[in-house]
Amino acid sequence: MHYLSVLLIGIAANLDNLGISVSYGFRSIRITFVSNLMIATVSMICAYLSIIAGEFISQFISIRTANVAGGLIIICIGIKCIIDSFSAQESPSEVKVDSNFSHVITHPDSADVNDDKVISVKESIFLGFALAINCLAMGLGAGITGVSPALTTLSIGLFSFLSIWSGIKLGSKICGMNIGKYSNSVAGFLLIMIGVYEMII
Repeated sequence: MHYLSVLLIGIAANLDNLGISVSYGFRSIRITFVSNLMIATVSMICAYLSIIAGEFISQFISIRTANVAGGLIIICIGIKCIIDSFSAQESPSEVKVDSNFSHVITHPDSADVNDDKVISVKESIFLGFALAINCLAMGLGAGITGVSPALTTLSIGLFSFLSIWSGIKLGSKICGMNIGKYSNSVAGFLLIMIGVYEMII
């Protein structure tokens, strides 16, 4: 069983959550326990479905081919994360508060649509989908390599909850530290490591 991959996927899938929640902490925006739990639940549902889809695809190819294909998908996602991190640094943009769902999906840090400094349960569902979209291709690749759907889903849910909780705490105490701009790069390198690991085991 790929316990190391399960752990690293859980961490890599939620580095964006950490960056977003730190930015919320900076702005004194609270995410309640229930809202945080809802975000984790949405992430787990999306992750589980994508892993199952990957597992289904793996039935039609050999184990070796599945490991290589899944590993390559994960590596490509990692490379894209690193490229995106440089693009974001070169062209930073102002994020406006918008109640449009598509805007929240593309700008997760705008989920506080009513600007009341609290992420409600409804807003947390939007935010959960915005953050979970990044995990879909990752989950597909992981499923193809044969990781446990249940353990990987639990790992993603656990680290989702912990990253948002710790990010809010950190952001409210350490102002001026822009962790979010590093999250894509770190996640990218982690994913490349996971992909290589899956290809050689």
